[in-house]
Amino acid sequence: MSTVTIYHNPRCSKSRKALEILEEKGHTPVIIDYLEQSLTKQEIQSLLSQLSLAITEIIRQSEDYYKAERLNTASAEELITHLIKEPKLLQRPIVISNHKAVIARPPERVLEIL
Repeated sequence: MSTVTIYHNPRCSKSRKALEILEEKGHTPVIIDYLEQSLTKQEIQSLLSQLSLAITEIIRQSEDYYKAERLNTASAEELITHLIKEPKLLQRPIVISNHKAVIARPPERVLEIL
């Protein structure tokens, strides 16, 4: 069985449900509490590559910080910098398995990469 990693926010119901699904399927994922353990630029770029998404697609645009900083006009590099500074901007949960990743919204999307 391959290693499964989840970028997890324990206060998020979707994140908790995705973790529950992983465990029900017999996985003991590596849990990265990204709010406590800040992401690096390299980690963000790796996630973007594995997700095949742009930085704008993994940013929570509904966050007050996003609106207050007017990030809708920010460049990709600026968004990465803000994501490092304010990790709550990250869409969650993100699950990685078999060198593929998915934003597990809804949580059942984790099944796509297992």
